[in-house]
Amino acid sequence: MQLAEVLGALQGLAPAERAALEASALERTPLWVPNPGPQTDAYFSEADELFYGGQAGGGKTDLVAGLALTEHRRSLILRRYGKDAISIAERVQEILGDAPYEFRQNPTTSLQVDDRKIDFGGCPEESDKQRYKGTPHDLIAFDEVSDFLKSQYRFIIAWNRSADPAQRCRVLCTGNPPTTAEGLWVIEHWGAWLDPNHPNPAKEGELRWYTTGADGKDVEVDGPGPHFVEGEAQPVYARSRTFIRARLADNPDLAQTNYDSVLAALPVELRQAYREGRFDLGLKDDPWQVIPTSWIRAAQARWTDKPPANTPQCAIGCDVAQGGDDETVLAPRYDGWYPPLIAVPGRQTPFGKDVAGLVVSHRRHDSTVVIDMGGGYGGATYEHLKENGVEVVAYKGAEKTEARTKDGKLGFVNVRSLTYWRFREALDPSQPEGSPIALPPDPTLVADLTAPKFEVGPRGIAITEKRKLVETLGRSPDRGDAVVMAWASGAKAVTHGVLWRQDQRFMPRSANRMPTVNYGPRRKPRG
Repeated sequence: MQLAEVLGALQGLAPAERAALEASALERTPLWVPNPGPQTDAYFSEADELFYGGQAGGGKTDLVAGLALTEHRRSLILRRYGKDAISIAERVQEILGDAPYEFRQNPTTSLQVDDRKIDFGGCPEESDKQRYKGTPHDLIAFDEVSDFLKSQYRFIIAWNRSADPAQRCRVLCTGNPPTTAEGLWVIEHWGAWLDPNHPNPAKEGELRWYTTGADGKDVEVDGPGPHFVEGEAQPVYARSRTFIRARLADNPDLAQTNYDSVLAALPVELRQAYREGRFDLGLKDDPWQVIPTSWIRAAQARWTDKPPANTPQCAIGCDVAQGGDDETVLAPRYDGWYPPLIAVPGRQTPFGKDVAGLVVSHRRHDSTVVIDMGGGYGGATYEHLKENGVEVVAYKGAEKTEARTKDGKLGFVNVRSLTYWRFREALDPSQPEGSPIALPPDPTLVADLTAPKFEVGPRGIAITEKRKLVETLGRSPDRGDAVVMAWASGAKAVTHGVLWRQDQRFMPRSANRMPTVNYGPRRKPRG
């Protein structure tokens, strides 16, 4: 039936019949309808964990409000800071208009619409995640998800459930690309869509399924399951994820305004994140950041999947975790080239001998092993390695040092400040022959290396204490520490390059062939 025919039929109805029909139609009209395009795709996505993100002005917050009002019974809407979540509550009230609802702000902020309840909250400190423990919500929405810590996200979504088997449960995340190191976990979590170096990239909107392996890391599996996972007595089911890109052009409420010109006027790193929606760029450096993000990106751009010719393994940095949620991380170094880091959950290395065995299995060419002795965790590993003839260095970051910067103008508060600054100097692209460092593509490593800040006091340069970095990142910066420690000790090409070229172990058999490397450990000559 054409629109003209419908209007004609309406005109032919008696006034009472027409009023009843209009009232019936209004009752059936949803409170909120998604815009055509990506917002509609996100609304109907079947993913258990959806990230709807990209450009600013893409209708991300409206999707959160719309789903809570139309598809879910018990919703939790979070911003990192609770006061910011109030703006979402205000948007929900705008959508409701004259519809009846009850809004409360004490002791918690919530909104009741018929049988739907929407809770609003924040999570400013890492420990604030405990506020949401045990309370089920069939929709959990993280607005500006890259502002949250990974530990907060993983903890809170554990209560994404409903006692009603007919009620759909989902996690919705919205946001722009991260502009600080703390948010880089988002690129790792949705790596198949956002990480340009992912080995198996996914299409926008495509469902991928994940469960947790015995090592505590995500494992991609084929479908929801059940799946038999190593270390689990019973089969487990996987959860699905996807990413759908939000675009300003697809939001009719803002696309015709001057909002795009506002985004175009932002500083370059914010413009890349908010206007262009680029997840591979956009980190904004703090003025007191020890290592500029661009230097780390450049080191990753230099990386290849093989070490340079005539170059042995020179050192292994080892950040020890014995039990707990942290990882034991090994960072082998071949002059300035680092292979992908070896990261093992702490529960798999509960004793010093376990860490020592892991080190020996990855050690090549009699390289120097650097063990982090902070917190008392590395002592047993150090002793095991030393007793077995391994050249090992005890790294004590809190110790004082008399060393100074290259120009001799500033000293350092402790060894940790010194080693991070030396790594900064090695990454500096302005040095005569450029930087020798080549780092593997690893978003977590980028976060670890860009998180430390510095200040200059009477005793010299001091960088952020590890304890404070743990509070900032929601985890220990193990990967960054291991990489920096590996650079702090052991041979380098500037001092040993000639010897390497004379050593037959590192000489290529032909100009077109990589050198043959003996990966077995060698005993040192006695005497």
